[in-house]
Amino acid sequence: MQLYGTDITSRLLLGSAQYPSPAHLTKAIAASGTEIVTVSLRRETAQGSGAGFWDILRQTGVRILPNTAGCHTATEAITTAQMAREIFATPWIKLEVIGHSDNLQPDVFALVEAAAELTRQGFQVFPYTTDDLVVGDRLLGAGCEVLMPWGAPIGSGQGLRNPDALRAMRAHFPEVPLIVDAGIGCPSDAAQAMELGYDAVLLNTAVAKAGDPIGMARAMATAIDAGRMGFNADPMEAREMAAPSTPILGLAELV
Repeated sequence: MQLYGTDITSRLLLGSAQYPSPAHLTKAIAASGTEIVTVSLRRETAQGSGAGFWDILRQTGVRILPNTAGCHTATEAITTAQMAREIFATPWIKLEVIGHSDNLQPDVFALVEAAAELTRQGFQVFPYTTDDLVVGDRLLGAGCEVLMPWGAPIGSGQGLRNPDALRAMRAHFPEVPLIVDAGIGCPSDAAQAMELGYDAVLLNTAVAKAGDPIGMARAMATAIDAGRMGFNADPMEAREMAAPSTPILGLAELV
């Protein structure tokens, strides 16, 4: 797939927070095969550990996608993005503007505002958004070339709470790279997102908080590959009634 003109092979984007240790993080990155890791500016600079953490990520060879996690206004998100560009030397930014403190739902009004300003400043914006078609249109109009709708609230592990809305989004934006971001809890959730025709999945907690983060990273990568292959194979449509797999004609009749 292509993201802002960059060819990306792996369809798994991985977060870098909450791992038991830096060693678990680096091994999970390797096991997942990811090429993109998200990093919060707050995580990078917390408690004076930023330089060491940044060195660890550099050694993995992945592309960094800084994010504005924890921002609650457009102004705060824009300022954070500007600082992230200086630190990580990339125009990429995962834009988060949180509007609800309990379910961490995006503030879509501030999100569009921030996306328009950051695009004007030369950023390549990856917006964490809802599965709303109108909001998606507004973000594309603001200059975004990628949309990242949530599957469920961040860190909830609930999977895809509204697959019909995600399916509609895929149909409405057939040429836009779409990445399910947030809510993935297990490999089957990731596979389902890919079977809907999504281009990639971004997840963090499901791997970082698993009993075996390295094993879960490998499982998620495998599920994403399987889901993508299934989508490309044009799966059969669901039926309301049974349909015999063995032809009736030609069967022996016992009299």
